[in-house]
Order: sequence, then C-alpha cells, then structure tokens
Amino acid sequence: MEKRTFLKSSLLLGVAAASASFLNACKSVAKSAAAPVGPTLPSPKIRRSKPFELPALGYATDALEPHFDKMTMEIHHGKHHAAYVTNLNDAVKETVYVDYELDDIIARITSSDADKKIRNNGGGHWNHSFFWQTLAPNAGGAPTGDLLAAINTTFGSYDKFKEQFTAAAKSVFGSGWAWLCIGKDKGLFITTTPNQDNPLMLQIVKQSGTPLLGLDVWEHAYYLKYQNKRPDYISAFYNLVNWTEVNARYKKAMFG
Repeated sequence: MEKRTFLKSSLLLGVAAASASFLNACKSVAKSAAAPVGPTLPSPKIRRSKPFELPALGYATDALEPHFDKMTMEIHHGKHHAAYVTNLNDAVKETVYVDYELDDIIARITSSDADKKIRNNGGGHWNHSFFWQTLAPNAGGAPTGDLLAAINTTFGSYDKFKEQFTAAAKSVFGSGWAWLCIGKDKGLFITTTPNQDNPLMLQIVKQSGTPLLGLDVWEHAYYLKYQNKRPDYISAFYNLVNWTEVNARYKKAMFG
C-alpha cells in the first residue's frame, strides 16, 4: 500500500471512530436526561393477582349528613371513585405496572406522558380509598395523645393547625388535595398537590411524606351542596374527621 493511501485510510478510520464515540456519548446523555428524577426503588416483591376493586365506604352514603350529603357521596364514591378504578385497570395493561400493588405504583409513577393515565387514575384510587377511611359519622372533635402533642409542637395549637390546613385547602387552584403528613424526620407538615397527585409519589412531588389526613377539594366533592363555597365545605369537613384513624396512622408512621 502506498504511503499516501495508507495515511488517507488511517485518517478516515480515525474520523469514523471519533464520530461513533461522539454519537454514543450523545445517546448516553439523552438517556440520562430522560430518566425519572427521584430515589431508586427496589423491584416490588408482592405481586397483585386480581384487578383493582372499589372499596366499600364502611358507612351508609347518608351517614355523613348534614355535613356531606347523600347524593354527593353516592356520586363521589359510586361514580367518580369507581371510574378511577375502572380506568386504572385498563391503563396498567401491557405496562411494567400490570401486576404491581397500588402503593408500589404510587411510589414509582413518573411525570412522563406514558405514565399520565396511570398517574391520574392510580392517584384517584389511592387518594379516595384513603379519604373514606379518615371520615366517620359522629366524628370530628380534636386529635388526642401523641398526635395532639405533635400538632401543638409544630403548629402552636390545634386551632392554629386548622387555620393553616384551611388556608392550604383554600389555596389549591382548581382541583387537588390538602394534606397533613409526617416526613422522614418524623415531623409534621401541611402540603397540597394538584389533581390526583399525593405526597407518596416520590418521583413527582417536591416534598414527600406519609399522609395522615387528606381533604379532596375537587368541585365534585362538594358542589351539589356547597356550590362555589369551598370554605363552607372545608369547615364542614372538620366535623367528620376520624381522629381515631388519623391517630393510628400517626403511631404507625412514628413507631412502626
């Protein structure tokens, strides 16, 4: 091979190798940019063997009157929540989440377009299942024991907690939720989420935590009775809080 031909061939091979390296580097950067931001979670060990189901309320649809009316409860639980369950079962088909338990889906869901339907309906199912359990007939009053002590320490008093929680619920623009949570540091905090997001969506929310109490401020939760008077609905909510359940959730989060 002539010296000139050899040098030309070597130069072309060098350019090709450099181009390949550059393209691989670009692909690597793009892949990293597309990866969801958040903690790395182990693969779920428990697998679901049947479709998601609408849970029972645990009380009659008129049991929360006069604060939450029967018709609203029938529609909220029997129509809205039921639709989230149906849509979630459809959305997880042929996805990595197909046999995940709900908590595992919530912890792993991302803000990607591909996850949007699962995020909305999985959140709707989880949030409402939680919500029904923290309501009860002839409830209300105030928390007791360790939870009350923690509320007093964090917010100054139960009344001051109510003021801050009410302000948070009123501040949600459009549809969403207000939450009382316990963080990894075992401290209490109040936060809000849009739509059907919740503080357990580790890949999405800015401040994650374990929900102890949540309030649905979507209009479908209150419009039949309260129309556009969200503050009246929030005030009524405090008469229905199942503090026994909230206290139990606090103890579990604190002490296991």
